[in-house]
Amino acid sequence: MRVIILAAGQGTRLRPFTDDRPKCLVELNGRALLHRQLDVLRAAGLTDIALVGGYRADCLEGQGVEVLHNPRFAETNMVSTLFCAEEWMVEGEDLLIAYGDIIYTPSVLESLLGTEAPLAISIDREWRRFWAIRMDNPLSDAETLKLDDDNCITELGKKPKDYSEVQGQYMGLIKVRGDQVKAFRDAWHNLDRTIQRDGKDFDNMYMTTYLQHLIDTGWTARAAFTDNGWLEVDTVDDLNQYHEMFKRGQLDTFIRLED
Repeated sequence: MRVIILAAGQGTRLRPFTDDRPKCLVELNGRALLHRQLDVLRAAGLTDIALVGGYRADCLEGQGVEVLHNPRFAETNMVSTLFCAEEWMVEGEDLLIAYGDIIYTPSVLESLLGTEAPLAISIDREWRRFWAIRMDNPLSDAETLKLDDDNCITELGKKPKDYSEVQGQYMGLIKVRGDQVKAFRDAWHNLDRTIQRDGKDFDNMYMTTYLQHLIDTGWTARAAFTDNGWLEVDTVDDLNQYHEMFKRGQLDTFIRLED
């Protein structure tokens, strides 16, 4: 299996912590997000890992992994960053794609690796329990996630009308089965680059938009379930809140941070 970690963004909502480093190297309880993620991946035997950097990519050297580059990081979004690592997508080898601003427990990774489908996508069933302590109105920050009776995803990434349209939380952790890697690449190359999708041009397409395109064109995308066991760090408020929860012993309810 090959792994691509997306770490090109500028992390503007995490300034001043990102003034001198990419978002993935911001520390949570004394350790960088990236280092926590790499520990989990390597403990599972995953060592063919590439980081796609952009902003302050120089800081990513020396991590013991391949460093690739999105030279247009300031004007593109996640999907464009992902396909800057196209050379890392090898037909016949399973591909794991992870956002650089998340951390997760080994059990989350095990669930994903054990889910058999052309696309497997990590989904937190208990997302609302955690979102409720992060914000007054969890629905305001949520996106749709709809499942069929076989736990396959039929819709994700839209604005929900109510909680019934959010059957779980997309986490930014995806597995593409090895026999589908070429098709995954081809689908991106075959997209019409002249139209907007979900209000964004081709270069700034959301990852959920690309996944929805695959689903709409016949791909099976199965949910790999977890009940918490992960965090995303988007803002200074997130970081401060996690630190406070850790000091009060509350964070262990959702994810245990190993030193």
